[in-house]
Amino acid sequence: MKKLVRDKIPEIIVSEWRECEYFVASEEEYFKSLLDKILEESIEVSESKTDIEFKEEIADLYEVLDAFIKYKNFSKDEILEIQKAKREKKWGFEKKIILTKY
Repeated sequence: MKKLVRDKIPEIIVSEWRECEYFVASEEEYFKSLLDKILEESIEVSESKTDIEFKEEIADLYEVLDAFIKYKNFSKDEILEIQKAKREKKWGFEKKIILTKY
């Protein structure tokens, strides 16, 4: 099993007297692992049963997106400006519109 985990996870595992093995990913592997992690966290959001779980999984998804933004050396402000421009052009998702044919 290879899985991108938060930085302190190996330390936490060892502090609980358990063993773990890990390595530091190459740039290419880190990029792919971030993409995999976005999918994993998205699935966990969709499978959340309670508001507390939902909030925790959304927070995890934010954390992965944050890591991705840092990895790509993007500006958070620039990302938010793009989001704002798209919202102004196409709006958001507040009207709950489901497209059935196009």
